[in-house]
Amino acid sequence: MTAYRPRLHEIVEDGGSRRIGKVMGFEGPYVQLRPVGGGVEWDARPENLTPVSTGDGLGAAVAAAGARSGGEVP
Repeated sequence: MTAYRPRLHEIVEDGGSRRIGKVMGFEGPYVQLRPVGGGVEWDARPENLTPVSTGDGLGAAVAAAGARSGGEVP
């Protein structure tokens, strides 16, 4: 079985942190992810990443936008 390798700007789920993020780059053994609605990037291990369906990615973006409009920090 071939290991999953995310692509730049792809939406993925980080099983280590249980968060959904957009792939922003690659640094050493890590993948840099940013929350779909914006925010602080975090490092994730590639083996913890799985692709996210378009619907799940859109749902995360809508939730982040709703939190921002309500004055919450996503």
